[in-house]
Amino acid sequence: MSFDHPHNRDIAGCRFVLATDLDGTFLGGSEEDRATLYKWIEDNRDTVGLIFVTGRDPKFIGELCGGGVPWPEYVVGDVGTTIARVDEGKIHPIEPLEVEIADTWGNAGETVRSALDGHPGLTLQPTEFRYRVSYDLDAENFDDSAHGIVREMGHDTLVSDNRYFDVLPRGISKGPSLRRLVTHLGIEESRVLAAGDTLNDLSMLECGLQAVAVGGSEQALLDRVSRLPHVHTAEAIGAAGILEAVEAFNLHPLPKGA
Repeated sequence: MSFDHPHNRDIAGCRFVLATDLDGTFLGGSEEDRATLYKWIEDNRDTVGLIFVTGRDPKFIGELCGGGVPWPEYVVGDVGTTIARVDEGKIHPIEPLEVEIADTWGNAGETVRSALDGHPGLTLQPTEFRYRVSYDLDAENFDDSAHGIVREMGHDTLVSDNRYFDVLPRGISKGPSLRRLVTHLGIEESRVLAAGDTLNDLSMLECGLQAVAVGGSEQALLDRVSRLPHVHTAEAIGAAGILEAVEAFNLHPLPKGA
């Protein structure tokens, strides 16, 4: 199944806006559950807005949506260091929203890569991101002094799923960038649901918007959000967990049988 590009519109007028992580969340669960969620979104494009909030880069998102996943109207990508609109399959950074990110990061990429070159347990990922540096993490061999090295350089670290190590501009992550986009677009916060499943989604689930930790979430994430009243801890896995939260918060009528 393939989906059309959503027409340019003001999603602030939507009854409901889903701001979702991809891996393990929007892309998680059974094929049937994903198909149900995706068709429901497409059938309700007049009232449902879609924002991807992900560690993935724009190139991956374009390929993903060209292969049977609904197109979002906006993307908070690269773990919050990209804030962009989507227009006819092209992802366009919203420059006014990225000024602070760019200024905070400067030209730090090469300095970070040099400082962590050969660090035990870290393998540099081949993609060169604009405002972050990312590594695959070998937990058994990882030397956690990397956190101190990065902090002394003025940046933040983020470990997710005990497999990934990101170096980010200080104070920049999924949550703050999502809030910045929601404010910029004039979306009523009560209409937004943020969805995630690993620690790199923590700032998004903690930022005060209604949120869901979908079934199958990383235990470290569940430990941090289990007592937050605005976070629903879903039993259903991935895509089905999103629909479970939509019902729990009474955000939008659900598809029949969901």
